[in-house]
Formats: sequence, structure tokens, C-alpha cells
Amino acid sequence: MIKININKKLHGANGQMDLDINLDINQGDFIALAGLSGSGKTTLLRILAGLEESTGTIQIDDEIWQDDKSVLPPQKRKIGFVFQDYALFPNMSVEENLLYVTKDKKLANHLLKITDLSELKNRLPNSLSGGQKQRVSLCRAMMNRPKLLLMDEPLSALDPAMRTKLQQEILALHKEFETTTIMVSHDPSEIYRLSTRVVVLENGKIINDGEPKDVLLKTSGSAKFSFEGELLDIQKVDVIHVAIVSIGQQLVEVVVSDQEAQSLEIGQSVIVSTKAFSPTIKQI
Repeated sequence: MIKININKKLHGANGQMDLDINLDINQGDFIALAGLSGSGKTTLLRILAGLEESTGTIQIDDEIWQDDKSVLPPQKRKIGFVFQDYALFPNMSVEENLLYVTKDKKLANHLLKITDLSELKNRLPNSLSGGQKQRVSLCRAMMNRPKLLLMDEPLSALDPAMRTKLQQEILALHKEFETTTIMVSHDPSEIYRLSTRVVVLENGKIINDGEPKDVLLKTSGSAKFSFEGELLDIQKVDVIHVAIVSIGQQLVEVVVSDQEAQSLEIGQSVIVSTKAFSPTIKQI
């Protein structure tokens, strides 16, 4: 069990705010931290890692990492941290990057095998692709068999196909090592695929906490499905108005009424949903 009860004053997107977190996490949970940029997600990870100061307490099982008397330094916390920028040693081979953490060659070879990196173990990081570098970073984070694995948007710079592959490998490692994991992500599909619990932050406070389906599913009433997007434009086509909405990486056109066209504003966030409609799904 991990018990987190911390507070830290931050300068957020809307000025000064308090990062005020009271959270209990079960052993082996995979927690996704979600919320808008500036809500305190990365700062929370850094506090857990001991890289930033805060007031309050952090307890991992029977070990106190932080209280009003002392703060355990980062090197004594049994954590793994996976950054967005890989943070590999450029002058060390893939295998040497792992063995730098601990000289457990058997574990290093096992991790490299799970992530399909065995044939690359003698290569230097600058000769690897982004996806390969992130796999090395993930393996290195697992080398000390951490009690807590922290990941800050680890797959955000990768293309969709590579993201999906690495998500599968992250899940495989999580299940095998049963490591309690906290991951910052803005990708709903990634959150749904990986996490067992979603914690949503807003202005430093927890505003939602539950299972991925309950937190992420935004349909209500008779709506069959809904998508959140940005309203880019409203065009008059003959006698109807057509709204152009950006949803993910796609633009969609939606017919709107005269009243809706007058009330909507370009640039605002909107939800596109369907009711009396039976959607079909086909392979692309």
C-alpha cells in the first residue's frame, strides 16, 4: 500500500495554486494520471521520486519516504522513472545502460528479451530509433525491481503503431513484475488499455478517481457515443450550417441548426455525439 498526503504551492496556468493530494494506492495498481497541462501531474511524480520538495507524508508499505521529520533522498527510494526524453547515457551500450543500475546480467538479458532488444544490446543509443530508445529506458527503469514505477508521458513522441507496440510491452512488464505504476498520459486509448485506475487532476486537486471506463466514457442518456473536439469553423452551405470540428487527428463535418450556429463560438471545445443512429465499424 502506498499512502500519499502531500501539499506544495505551484504556479499553474491560472496563477498560484496548491497541489493538494491525498491518495491511497494498492500494491500492483496501474494508475493513470490525467488532466490538463499545468494541473500538477508531473510535479506529483517528481515529488514521489524525491526530485522536488513538498510538505506532508509519503509512505510505501512500512517505509516512510517523507514526513515532517525527514525526507528519504531519491537514490534510497526504490523507484524507476521513465522520462519523455529517454535520458540514456550516450557513451554506453544498451546493455551497459541497464547494468549501470545494478550488475544483474541475468535480469538485464531477461528484460532485453521481453522487449525484443537482445540483438541490439551492444549498440549505442544514438544508433537506435525513438521506439527502441524508449524500450531501453523502460528496461533500465525495471533493473532495480522498483516498488514504484513512474512514467511521464513515455510514448508521446512515438507514432501510433509504435505506441501500441510499447503499450503491450509495458503491460507485459507490469504483469510479470507486479510493479505498482503511476503514468502521466493524455491519450484516452492508452489510459484505457493500460491502467486499472484513473486519477484526474485539475488545478492541483483530484476531481475524479475511478476505473478507466467510468472516468473516460462520456456518453450519457440515449447517446450512443460522443467525442470531444475543437470547433474550427461554421460554414453556410445552401440552407444549412456545417460545423467543422477537429477530433484527434481528424476533421469532421457536422450539420447544426441555425440556433446552434449562432450560439457556438469558433475555438471552443465541443462534444459531438449521436443518438438515433447505428454506427458501423470497418477496417481502414
